[in-house]
Amino acid sequence: MAILRANELREMNADELDEHLFELQKDLMKTKGILASGGIPEDVGKIKDIRHTIARILTIKKEKELKKKEK
Repeated sequence: MAILRANELREMNADELDEHLFELQKDLMKTKGILASGGIPEDVGKIKDIRHTIARILTIKKEKELKKKEK
């Protein structure tokens, strides 16, 4: 799954954001499972990027909810 930037995420609707969020969480769980079992993931820095992207998605979802409430 590609790491997306904030401007790309803001252009998506809620369903697309939820889909990307689910895929990233699944990928993070898989990578953490490899680490927990004593293995070495193919890209160690990927965990940080995934976590940052998940935080971006959650932040943008919250911003959209607040804008909806204001209107």
